[in-house]
Amino acid sequence: MVKQSILTLEQARWLDINNHPTPFVVYEQKWIEANMWRFYKAFDWVLNFQNYFAVKACPNPTILRILKNLWSWADCSSMWELVMSEICGLEWENIMFTSNNTHAAEFIKAHSMWAIINFDDIIHIPFYERQVWEMPEIACCRFNPGELKRGNDIIWKPTNAKYWMTREQIFEAYKMLRDKWVKRFWLHTMVASNELNPDYFIETAKILFELVKELEEKLWIIFEFVNLWGWIWIPYKPEQKEVDLERVSEWIRKEYKELIWETREKAIRIVMECGRMITGPYWQLVTKVQHVTEKYKNYVWVDASMQCLMRPALYWAYHHISVLWKENEPANQIYDVTWSLCENNDKFAIDRQLPEVKKWDYLVIHDAWAHWTAMWFNYNAKLRPAELLKTTDWEIKLIRRAENLQDYFSTVNWIDWFSI
Repeated sequence: MVKQSILTLEQARWLDINNHPTPFVVYEQKWIEANMWRFYKAFDWVLNFQNYFAVKACPNPTILRILKNLWSWADCSSMWELVMSEICGLEWENIMFTSNNTHAAEFIKAHSMWAIINFDDIIHIPFYERQVWEMPEIACCRFNPGELKRGNDIIWKPTNAKYWMTREQIFEAYKMLRDKWVKRFWLHTMVASNELNPDYFIETAKILFELVKELEEKLWIIFEFVNLWGWIWIPYKPEQKEVDLERVSEWIRKEYKELIWETREKAIRIVMECGRMITGPYWQLVTKVQHVTEKYKNYVWVDASMQCLMRPALYWAYHHISVLWKENEPANQIYDVTWSLCENNDKFAIDRQLPEVKKWDYLVIHDAWAHWTAMWFNYNAKLRPAELLKTTDWEIKLIRRAENLQDYFSTVNWIDWFSI
């Protein structure tokens, strides 16, 4: 599989010279929408299937509005994600507030919006009540299955995770919520991140369905929703295969029928909180080669840095890199792709096989969507790049301009230097 750029070489040059100097990022609206519909179609057997998009993964109002128009709601984790979602017209049960170590003001804001509260810790329940002076109508708790479930390379073992409630705490939490006259109950877990194995999702769904049955039988409460997770990975490497959503859906349906449909009068709605899988493959970082040098290794120096895309430095994550107009040429050269930050891990790729790269070539770093704008930073006083949207009408629209020095200094209090 050859990963192709959203842009042609001519488009990249035109944008760079006339409008938006590199580096910049481009989203593909058409494919985001098509992928969203494919996701919903795979789970069309679920009554009113819903996805709560993780705002932390892509905090741009334009993208949130596009997804809102596709009936994808918002999963928020902070005050400002709540505010952004509110600005985009999301409210009430269209917002789920999933947070840990939550500040009182965040609970108050979520309550004022009638968002669904997803409690991460049992101590949050009395804390919430003290701040808000009442309990929500809907409450959800996050379950940590402990030794029942293995983790993966991102979250490791659930027993080592800082998130979620233990099995004993989950029963106590729902008893507490029941006794405080909460009327509607949800259940949630997320025990891995960036997972491609479909069996992992099916196994997790079964654990949640079984837990719902046990909670209902022992506590005499009725669950309305189960939030299955949001950690479906995308194939970052060309040889990887995407998750077979249809297979996952089919097997979850089998577990659901056996454990839910055939054992209770009322169906439970299923929701998810996928983000990376929806938009990840359709967002690319475009950067221009400044120099090609030889030291102990061969280096391609570009005008973007880990300040623009932190995942390779933070997780040693792989992002496929292509050279515009050279995607089908033999990758017979080995380079480190890097920039100028004063950190040796400021690299997009190490010992990467690429076609021969020359100065002023354009590199495309693929699948750059997930969480990276949320991780932008200003080390070495580097400025954040522009975000562009390629619309369904094939127009290129600016949805976040590049930072300038005025932005960088906007929070500085310029005191009288002679008084220091």
